[in-house]
Amino acid sequence: MSEQAIKTGGHLQSIVHDWSDQKQAFHVPWGKLMMWIFLISDTFIFSCFLVGYMSVRMTTTDPWPYPSEVFALNLFGHTVPLILIAIMTFILITSSGTMALAVRYAHFRDKKKIALLMYITALFGASFVGMQAFEWTKLIGEGVRPWGNPFGAPQFGSAFFMITGFHGLHVSVGVLYLSIVATKVLNGVYDKKNNYDIIEITGLYWHFVDLVWVFIFAFFYLW
Repeated sequence: MSEQAIKTGGHLQSIVHDWSDQKQAFHVPWGKLMMWIFLISDTFIFSCFLVGYMSVRMTTTDPWPYPSEVFALNLFGHTVPLILIAIMTFILITSSGTMALAVRYAHFRDKKKIALLMYITALFGASFVGMQAFEWTKLIGEGVRPWGNPFGAPQFGSAFFMITGFHGLHVSVGVLYLSIVATKVLNGVYDKKNNYDIIEITGLYWHFVDLVWVFIFAFFYLW
């Protein structure tokens, strides 16, 4: 072997060794890193939606509808503003608590409690989506459309259906994701791989979905 080849081989070994050191220094599983990258990109998308919504709302010449009127429900002959939205928000925030408990029990490898808490979280998410579908049905029945709105500015309908629909899609995917992971936990799939990081990765996604709803709630329903 020539002297040049030996030097080249030694240089490559040095690069591999340096990369290995850096890789071990962070101790971040690839799955978690990929989830963080996905969530950061999703943050940009939701931010663009909300900034666009604010821009349209601030520049439109038509009166913007009052949330207390648009999202009010008639209960027992009384008009109650935002009661459905408050319940939806409470359900989603509670689901973050059950997901956090599932992540905690993942450290103890308690499969039954992990799966139970994840199924409960998925049930909360499914309830949220069901209430959102009811809310959409109510608004559509009152004449709100993506191209029109009897309560005021026509842009309200397009912004509302696009942003809440995109978030609802995330929740629906999350419900499916939680159910699949919980089932695999019960079946011992992650025992064989000795990899319970998936529970924390799932929790990252679910907490992100809940956090996004807090901003949507503030932008659409409170202001």
